[in-house]
Amino acid sequence: MRIPVATYRIQFTPTFGFESALKVVSYIHELGISDLYASPIFEAREGSTHGYDVVDPNQLNPQLGTPETFDQLIEELQDRGMGWVQDIVPNHMAYDSQNKLLMDILEYGPDSEYFEFFEIDWQHPYKDIRGRVLTPLLGDFYGKCLENGELKLSYDEEGLSINYYNLKVPLNIESYAQFISHELGELSKKLGSRNPDVVKLLGVLYMLKNIPTETSNQQRRDQALFVKGLLWELYRDNPEITVFIDQNVEYFNGKVGDPESFNLLDNLLLNQFYRLSFWKVGAEELNYRRFFTINELICVRVEDAKVFQKTHDMIEKRVESGQFTGLRIDHIDGLYNPVQYLRWLRDKVGDIYITVEKILELDEKLPSKWLVQGTSGYEYLNYVNGLFCDTSKESRFSQIYRDVTGSTTPYNQLIVDNKRLIADKNLAGDADNLAHLLKRISGEYRYGRDFTLLGLKTAIMEVLVRFPVYRTYITEEGVSEEDRKYVKKAIQEAKGKIPELLNELNLIEKFLLLDYDDFLSEDNKQLWLRFVMKFQQFSSPLTAKGIEDTLFYVYFRFLSLNEVGGSPQHFGIQPATFHEFNKQRLQNWPHAMSASSTHDTKRSEDIRARLNVISEIPDEWETQVRNWMELNRSKKTESDGILIPDNNDEYFLYQTIIGAFPWYEEEYPQFVERVKDYVVKAVREAKVHTAWLRPDTVYEEGFISFVEQVLDPSDDNSFLFEFRAFQEKIAFYGMFNSLSQTFLKMSTPGIPDFYQGTELWDLSLVDPDNRRPVDFEQRLSFLQEIKRRCKTGMMSLLEDLIATCEDGRLKLFCIARVLEVRQQFVELFQYGNYVPLKVMGKHQDRIIAFARIYEQETAIIVIPRFLTGVVQAGVFPTGEDVWGDTMIEIPNGSESDWHEAITDFQIPAANMIRIGTILQHFPLGLLVKFDPELTSE
Repeated sequence: MRIPVATYRIQFTPTFGFESALKVVSYIHELGISDLYASPIFEAREGSTHGYDVVDPNQLNPQLGTPETFDQLIEELQDRGMGWVQDIVPNHMAYDSQNKLLMDILEYGPDSEYFEFFEIDWQHPYKDIRGRVLTPLLGDFYGKCLENGELKLSYDEEGLSINYYNLKVPLNIESYAQFISHELGELSKKLGSRNPDVVKLLGVLYMLKNIPTETSNQQRRDQALFVKGLLWELYRDNPEITVFIDQNVEYFNGKVGDPESFNLLDNLLLNQFYRLSFWKVGAEELNYRRFFTINELICVRVEDAKVFQKTHDMIEKRVESGQFTGLRIDHIDGLYNPVQYLRWLRDKVGDIYITVEKILELDEKLPSKWLVQGTSGYEYLNYVNGLFCDTSKESRFSQIYRDVTGSTTPYNQLIVDNKRLIADKNLAGDADNLAHLLKRISGEYRYGRDFTLLGLKTAIMEVLVRFPVYRTYITEEGVSEEDRKYVKKAIQEAKGKIPELLNELNLIEKFLLLDYDDFLSEDNKQLWLRFVMKFQQFSSPLTAKGIEDTLFYVYFRFLSLNEVGGSPQHFGIQPATFHEFNKQRLQNWPHAMSASSTHDTKRSEDIRARLNVISEIPDEWETQVRNWMELNRSKKTESDGILIPDNNDEYFLYQTIIGAFPWYEEEYPQFVERVKDYVVKAVREAKVHTAWLRPDTVYEEGFISFVEQVLDPSDDNSFLFEFRAFQEKIAFYGMFNSLSQTFLKMSTPGIPDFYQGTELWDLSLVDPDNRRPVDFEQRLSFLQEIKRRCKTGMMSLLEDLIATCEDGRLKLFCIARVLEVRQQFVELFQYGNYVPLKVMGKHQDRIIAFARIYEQETAIIVIPRFLTGVVQAGVFPTGEDVWGDTMIEIPNGSESDWHEAITDFQIPAANMIRIGTILQHFPLGLLVKFDPELTSE
């Protein structure tokens, strides 16, 4: 298996395709990256900026370039010995006209060869979508869209279709008879009943009305295609028939202002295999599974072996050809049976590097039986981030948050409340479907027949909102002890909340733990198992939407901790916990990815690095915030007795702009616009004053106005003047947090992953802000200069980097130097033991140190933290004067001299080494055993 040394995530877009990537290969290779880690490159809906809305998983995305250009890109990587880790999307595809498989289903229904390809409940209990799939893609109520003339019938070589802006959906073949019959008599009179084309048209009509039901699906499809082809020939070759069909299209499309004129089109649409509806309907009535709450993404039944084979054909071929050397699986928790999927995938692609996108709670472990190298690194991100949050200040920050915002609801209660909100509003249809399924199954047994739909749904929701992890992985193979523990915990808490539904909860527990009755047939056991699998599939999006996409925009005690996979109720972590995490990772998942920024993160690593500085100085922070709130009080507006923004959102804003404030004045106008866009997204996600389902423009516009006034750069804005002084101080200390966490990512167990552009200071907010273009030419120029000057004058380079620290070259220098060492000592960093080192002296709590030991190779890593108590703002934390008597104890057996590999100097062997000696010239230390080949010439 090829294990990457380091990965670099590229976000492919129509404006940054294969040719653009080809131009940056030399740069990322020179940086020290071994593997390009690519966002999805499969054919996606037109204009996609992320690639997760796939329309064909077996074609390269033509918006990114030609197959030939892709092959050139792969060849360039291979020539440099580099690999390609591909992000794949097994869970869902785009609900879009460009999705030919889905359009085939919408046209042919049960006759489609892809009828069971997507997760659609064709037997839904709601009559108006039974036998049809909901299409909730309209911007308003169906009736309004129809009578406003927004739904347009059209005809072309592909046949009849209904069009709504960019959406084009085919009509089923049965609709053609109704369409052709209209005014057919008049055409016959005009051309004569014996006219050959009229006879053909009548033949088409006869065939349409007599398509036999007893023939095979394929035969009916073939007949439909024949009829459509014949009709197109008539339309193309006979001008009179052209006019006839065009006039029918116009007539069916009705006239705006005359509601009755749309009856024909309405009747036509009532007889399709789909039901067009207002997009908001999807929140409450739904008969297909979506990705989270996104109507435009329909889930794939990848648990079906034929579907799995079809959707993974190109992946398999590109692995076999050596083009894909690794895979990252998107949204593993959305799959019906992740364990089975991973087995199938491993059988298909063999022994290649695979990671999974998986959210783990703080004490949760990745299932050991999964055939992967680990996760894509969210749990690492939160451990390393927590290391720079001062745990001793937790109670003080809780007090500040309560006093400033008035928020007193315990965090655990907020989890329950927000998950319930999502279940009741955004995922109500999914919740209903789960309850209906349980009702159908439980009704098969006398002990379950008296349970009402409402009672079962209430009980299911109470369990789900209290579920302690994203999901369990119960299968027909049984229930693990971990999963049993999670189920019992949630059930027990639910019983305490709704004791009146004790019997319903007992039933749910019995089902979830597969406590089969002795008399159950295999078919009945499969029904029980189906409920369990669907329950597990639902718990993951409910938790993600309830916590990451709602609670994290409501609870702002300390914004740095509100991160994907994070647990903001845990105010940082202790060094011992961090060390233990790394030891366990080395033992169980040594090749998992170590991320610090990703395409999914709520804010970039450098924003979090800045915010973590605030955790060290709560008193100063409170003083500043209270002063800012007083200065900005007059900038607020009021609506229905509510101040805009409220104190909670205002507190959120100050943390946001502290973290994201740009280094350079020329970036400021764009920064203001980015913040305005961001706060609207944030308050909609919070669902307190406004929401995506029910936007409150008064609150949103009031908040935007507040942002504009607060960030007004004019001289009379006293807030901005006072804010800048504090912000600059935080930004200074934040640099060292960023350097330290970046260094840790490259030296602890795991594969360091770099998100595009983050090798310089990156102050991006949540997507789409973090998908802005990256200036690779600038980075390449910086890197080449750094590498040249490392050889010709290290000390003058360091002086220059420190003097111009705001340009980010300091971080690029750190990455390039450490990755160079990692490339030289691959086994040491991939397999070496992880040994925490004892730190002594005045600043012992502000130093993290550990060793990596592999056979005869040893590396010692030293990083500082909590520097507000070590140096004044503007002073670099280097040298003996800063660190005094603080020192580390060297592991036994390390008797040879040390080489400090970042800044290239030697340290004599000793049992104890002073931190000031290690951090003489740079605020990070990487000691490796002396090797003459590593010394500068």
